[in-house]
Amino acid sequence: MPVCPESMIAIDPDAPGGPEVLQPVSRPVPHAGRDEVLIKVAAAGVNRPDVLQRRGMYAPPPGTPSIPGLEVAGEIVAVGEGVDPGLIGHRVCALVAGGGYAEYCAAPVGQCLPVPDALSMIEAAAIPETLFTVWTNLFERAYAVEGETVLVHGGTSGIGTMAIALGKLFGLTVIVTCGSEEKCARALELGADHAINYATRDFVEDVRSLTGGAGVQVVLDMVGGDYLPRNIQCLAEDGRHVTIAVQRGVSAEINVAAVMMKRLTLTGSTLRPRPVSFKAAVAEEIRRVVWPYVESGALKPVIDMTYPLADAAAAHARMEAGDHVGKIVLTP
Repeated sequence: MPVCPESMIAIDPDAPGGPEVLQPVSRPVPHAGRDEVLIKVAAAGVNRPDVLQRRGMYAPPPGTPSIPGLEVAGEIVAVGEGVDPGLIGHRVCALVAGGGYAEYCAAPVGQCLPVPDALSMIEAAAIPETLFTVWTNLFERAYAVEGETVLVHGGTSGIGTMAIALGKLFGLTVIVTCGSEEKCARALELGADHAINYATRDFVEDVRSLTGGAGVQVVLDMVGGDYLPRNIQCLAEDGRHVTIAVQRGVSAEINVAAVMMKRLTLTGSTLRPRPVSFKAAVAEEIRRVVWPYVESGALKPVIDMTYPLADAAAAHARMEAGDHVGKIVLTP
């Protein structure tokens, strides 16, 4: 059985601020609690909520580590009560509520998925947060089905690139918006059916044109604010709108009559504060329905850049600059 040290290197800023607050510090190695495993982290994904937490705008849920990081990949080196010791030595990736920017991370065993030979540890670390988010919102809350058309904002983000990949695997027509011609071209290379440059074009008019005036069945929106009324214009009758982030604000004015006349569903969700039981159920569904595509190599995340854990500040700076395509990953 591996022997774990008492301390580890982690990124755990003591005050909000810019990327420069993300400096390596020494922290105690966490212990695996009941129904948890301890993972020696090989790689950790960087996500937008990490940036918000660093700025002091998204506090960790009660009882979770102050160390940022919502997804990791690595080797199980210890198990808590109620967990099969035979899992020690297994390679897994895991969705966590915090603690990923460190050399060791505790994770609920139900939120772990096996890392197949088709994935590197860096690729595995880039999967959980975006896969769980897109799966629960696009396919569960919005119940997108084969043959439907979806509009995804932020087409070259981690969420956007995962939505493109899943959309193609499950028979959706995927329209994305991006902020430059270069990013639109990249989204098309990744499998999007159409890419709209929102900086130079009206995506509402383009969606109408691309759908013959019918609109899309689903909008997956991470923008919020004034995008909501425009998204409603893009929706077909009986369309579903799912909000997963509010980068342009939490308030919007909408035409309720349009919602009524087109029988629209407006919904949304957050993943991080959901209970372990919910996330474990999602993990089991992903293991059954999606993971065979991962094991075969048909589903892989798009990796933008990797940084050493000690350079987490540079990773956050790149994310905030908005130039990345796909996922940014840290390696201890």
